[in-house]
Amino acid sequence: MTPVLKTLLSVVLFTSLCVWISPADADIYRYVDASGRIHFTDTPTNGRWNMYRKEAPSAGSENRSYRDIIRHHASSYRLEEALVKAVIKVESNYQPRIVSKKGAQGLMQLIPETAKSLKVNNPFDPSENIRGGSEYLRRMLDLFNGDLELALAAYNSGPSTVKRYGGIPPYDETRNYVKRVKHYLDYYRQAGDTLL
Repeated sequence: MTPVLKTLLSVVLFTSLCVWISPADADIYRYVDASGRIHFTDTPTNGRWNMYRKEAPSAGSENRSYRDIIRHHASSYRLEEALVKAVIKVESNYQPRIVSKKGAQGLMQLIPETAKSLKVNNPFDPSENIRGGSEYLRRMLDLFNGDLELALAAYNSGPSTVKRYGGIPPYDETRNYVKRVKHYLDYYRQAGDTLL
């Protein structure tokens, strides 16, 4: 069997399975390997996996795709869609129920105190989380006069830390965070309407 036929067969089989799987069953992630083969899983084991189809939203949540939610809130807070996507990619890799060691929650990894100040009642609801994260990102951009690097550093380590150091704090985590978000920002600007 040729590689092209194998890939086509894999896509057909996966599409057929999607018809039988309820969207509430699980998030589905996709990975394309170096040979161009497409792999799918509901349990990603590393950062190479990207969101392909998300779990049905929780009760009361708006039934919209991540793209629609990002587009809506990016527009509301005068943000570039690519920037919101990049922050989500770095913060949670599109895993809506993830919790960090520091207690940050959801897609845009909101600390509970920050979530509360942003009136985010359910940080695991994608729409609420992206709204809150987008609002916070806009606040950081406004606070640092549109300086993207300082705003990202503040999103990661807090605005008071950025002010105290008069720039990006000398923390490896924060410096790497800024670099990674800028990397994905460039990627999403080029890739267009994708969440990979």
